[in-house]
Amino acid sequence: MFSTFEVVPAVDVQDGQVVQLVGGERGTGATYGDPVVAAEEWVAAGARTLHLVDLDGAFDGHRENAAAVEAVLAAVDVDVQYGGGIRTAHDACSLLEAGVDRVIMGTAAVENPAMVGAINEDFPGSVVVSLDAREGEVVVSGWTEGTGLDPAEAAARFEDEGAAAILFTDVDVEGRMDGVRQAEVERVVQAVDVPVVASGGVSTLDDVRDLKETGAAAAVVGTALYEGAFTLADANAI
Repeated sequence: MFSTFEVVPAVDVQDGQVVQLVGGERGTGATYGDPVVAAEEWVAAGARTLHLVDLDGAFDGHRENAAAVEAVLAAVDVDVQYGGGIRTAHDACSLLEAGVDRVIMGTAAVENPAMVGAINEDFPGSVVVSLDAREGEVVVSGWTEGTGLDPAEAAARFEDEGAAAILFTDVDVEGRMDGVRQAEVERVVQAVDVPVVASGGVSTLDDVRDLKETGAAAAVVGTALYEGAFTLADANAI
């Protein structure tokens, strides 16, 4: 999946536009234009994987930006991991058949862990389970509902269910450009043997280096790249 540590540009889509939220709060953050243009620019800059999320789908529970997703898939020839609004195994398998390389399951996986295994039957190694944590608790439904789950314990449970990787997002620092929290990421990395993709808080190249040192396999970066805090090439050279 990730042969070496990799920085993965985020292409988060809301109302058909690229958006970077602050702290996972709907209606916050800045807009960065057309998703296809963004995706093509990141690939031209050296991205080997894209992180594509339907933010409206994450909040509303059903895919709202399907046309934008399809356009991105048609425009680029790199791995694409996609999440947001995937609520059934059928939804996930349809996306995988359409060309998505990995589906990111958050709310649906937490509510029905067996779904991970069901998808794996037809598409082995295709499910990334998303664990978004606020104040040390896994949250779902677009970061609006607490679950009572500890992220490290949940990660181990989903590894047993067949997750190919864990996407861990530290919602408390997401989009704030205030730095990462290594300890939060390390707890999840140490709990599993599958790759962990870290997300949230990256503002400098030192933050990228800190995430690499946790043992994470990759880091999803959004705002810092869009705001030009550093280049993708420099980040991947770490």
